Amino acid sequence: MPTMPKLKLYNTLTRTKEDFVPLDPANVRMYVCGPTVYDYAHIGNARPMIVFDVLFRLLRHIYGENHVTYARNITDVDDKINTRAFERWSRKRPLLAEMRELTEGTVAQFNTDLKALNVLDPTHTPRATDFVVNGAEPMDMVRIIDKLVVRGVAYAAEGHVLFSPTEMDRLLGVPKYGALSKRNLDDMLAGARVDVAPYKRDPMDFVLWKPSNPETEPGWDSPWGFGRPGWHIECSAMAGALLGEQFDIHGGGIDLVFPHHENEIAQSCCAFGVDKLASVWMHNGFLQVEGRKMSKSDGNFVTIDELLTTTTFGGRDWPGPVLRLAMLKTHYRQPIDWTVRALEEAEATLYSWSRVGDQHLVGEPDEGVLEALQDDLNTALVFAKLHKLRDMAVEFPEVRPRFNASVALLGIKLRPLSDAAGEVGDLVGEIETLITARLDARRARNFAESDRIRDELAAMGIALKDGKDADGNPTTTWEVKR
Repeated sequence: MPTMPKLKLYNTLTRTKEDFVPLDPANVRMYVCGPTVYDYAHIGNARPMIVFDVLFRLLRHIYGENHVTYARNITDVDDKINTRAFERWSRKRPLLAEMRELTEGTVAQFNTDLKALNVLDPTHTPRATDFVVNGAEPMDMVRIIDKLVVRGVAYAAEGHVLFSPTEMDRLLGVPKYGALSKRNLDDMLAGARVDVAPYKRDPMDFVLWKPSNPETEPGWDSPWGFGRPGWHIECSAMAGALLGEQFDIHGGGIDLVFPHHENEIAQSCCAFGVDKLASVWMHNGFLQVEGRKMSKSDGNFVTIDELLTTTTFGGRDWPGPVLRLAMLKTHYRQPIDWTVRALEEAEATLYSWSRVGDQHLVGEPDEGVLEALQDDLNTALVFAKLHKLRDMAVEFPEVRPRFNASVALLGIKLRPLSDAAGEVGDLVGEIETLITARLDARRARNFAESDRIRDELAAMGIALKDGKDADGNPTTTWEVKR
């Protein structure tokens, strides 16, 4: 039996691709920052969910389903959430209860979105509000903040508690803050938009706890007064409670490297007395839409739900497997441009693959596909191998179980294209629409568009035969390629 190649992952902390060596092979632990649920999740939020779902599947394949623990959090306390909760508060119940009800709807929609994208449920999906006080001993936020105050790296001021990076470096004896983002304190201060509030000892000190007005803001009782946690301390508490003081992989979007993940490392290492929080830090690249940064003001902000259920993007809705496949065609560390054309290409690929797809005919994944995935989730190479494997599976049915298992490892569901009429099922309407559009392009002598549609149909496994009718008008017939 051939030896399985080592899993290699790019570590943002070291800026190198490294052999992955788990702290405990019997319990591989991964934490990924999830959404802030003040609104429906946008397509950019979906990228880390899909990327780290593939890694979760791969880790379970390598180490066994019962030997991987995956925690992905929900941030359900945030100034935007607080404001919305107060706006709808009737004062007939605690404001915290109002905030919880407000976020239940967005959490439910997020879960519906992820199900459509075939994202597996993590082992744990902690909500931040459950870990502020009275959490898992000794891992709730208030206890961790208190530890940091006792150790001299945090201090109370005017109802706030702030963490001091300067005191952290003094405590550790070496400059540690900035190791992830590769910035020193002077660089951070020069390039950051920092709050220079008078209660801060240093502009780079960041908030662990802030006061709340009990009349207008949700909050919890604490040794420093009624208040609420800062953003960064939330993940330290949830990851520590569910995965331990140190674990294997921490993931999220590239925008979280600084300040969120940098501050998370600082808090956790100082509170727990450890030299590292996660062994490997992984970050997916930015997503833009049709060549521009996604923003509501530019009119190109699109939610996962809108892509799945409305005609907002490209004049039609898109199946979940198409969205997932389009997301994975680009390597996770590279920026991705989310375009209608990319979705059309992904759909054509999905149809092509579905010609040999059968969810009930699954064997072991292809070794070449596994090798590519274990090379820092090289999905671009995986796709190249799957295209070749698909062509083999058309000619040699015995290859189909291997092909199906390889696609399933990416979390992509293939819908069978078979019926009594001949292997196209409910795609007849789609095929006929494309052929009509191609005929229109030919009549208009737009041969570039005609060729593009022909290639799209070919990728779906459809062969065209052009001709002319009795009046000399162009005609096209089609058949499924064998």
